[in-house]
This record gives sequence, C-alpha cells and structure tokens, in this order.
Amino acid sequence: MLRFAVVRLRRSCVVVKGVQRAGQQIWFSRVTLVVMARLCLYAILFLVCCDVSMQRKKKTVQTLSRGWGDEITWVQTYEEGLAKMKASNKPLMVIHHLDECPHSQALKKVFAENKDVQRLAKSDFIMLNLMHETIDTNLAPDGYYVPRIIFVDPSMTVRNDITGKYYNRKYTYEPDDVDFLVENMMKAKILLHSEL
Repeated sequence: MLRFAVVRLRRSCVVVKGVQRAGQQIWFSRVTLVVMARLCLYAILFLVCCDVSMQRKKKTVQTLSRGWGDEITWVQTYEEGLAKMKASNKPLMVIHHLDECPHSQALKKVFAENKDVQRLAKSDFIMLNLMHETIDTNLAPDGYYVPRIIFVDPSMTVRNDITGKYYNRKYTYEPDDVDFLVENMMKAKILLHSEL
C-alpha cells in the first residue's frame, strides 16, 4: 500500500512523496501518476472489452440447431427440408423433440458430442429438428412421441425400414444407442444411392 502526501510544488510539477521502503523514499511526479492512472484505466477497459466479446461469442449460437450441433446447417421448416432434399438428392433426417423432455435432452447431448453423427449429419443429410408436429402424418407412423428420428428419401418416401431398437417406439433412440443411430444414418445414405 502506498500512501501519498503532497510535499511541495516545483515549477508546474507536483511532486508526491510515497512510503519509504527499506530506507528509500519513492518520489512520483504528477506526469508519472497520470501515466500510471491511464495505464490502469486502459487495462480495466481492455478486460471489460474482452469479457463483452466472450459473451457475444457465446450468444452467436445458431438458433435452428437448438443444441443438436452448431456446425450443421439446419432447415427451418419441413417444407423447406423437402425442397432442399429434392434439390440436393440427400435424405432428410427429421428429429422430433421437446425442450422439457429429459429423454430428448439426453439424446441431444450425445448427438451433439458424437463426431461420427455430426460428420454424417453435416455432409450427407438435410437436417431438421422440430419441437412441434407437422401436418404430415407419415412422420408419425407409430405415434406421436419424443424423441423420434425419421429418415425421408428424395423420392418423398418416409423410410419405415430404418428404425431404432424398440418395438413399441420404433423411431426412438436412447443415449446408449448412438452407434446404432450412426449405422442407421449410413443405411439411409447407402440405400438412397442403391435405389436410384
């Protein structure tokens, strides 16, 4: 801690006497104090700007991903997905989920962290995640439940042959089923090319 006391005026410069350290006196001129104050102010402003820029980076998450993978290009509506699917000749992968559903949240976490799922979804599929049902009843062949993942091929056919492991909810996947989901994604991609 330095305590300052104004000692005397010398010409137009104020000389400030600081605390003694080991028999030495520290002298500061007015110019030195102004420079030190400015440096402290710049350091504080720099830290505040860094904090604000970090907060902005966190907020620039793609809103359509809803946490399923920010690097993936997502379509906004089912109709847009169908149009892009036909134009690109890639299958459409539709994920039905709810924010408040713990099963959807668990699957979302695993889906977003799995590199194989993210790579396939980014390069080989038109991706859509829905938090509401569509008017197309073909997207609920065995009922309206979440999470539900359904594949649609470019011929506008819902792929009823690509299902999950469970007989009572054919299109659902648990977090432990992510490898099976990768297999089904490969199957949707491979069967698409072999049918054309």
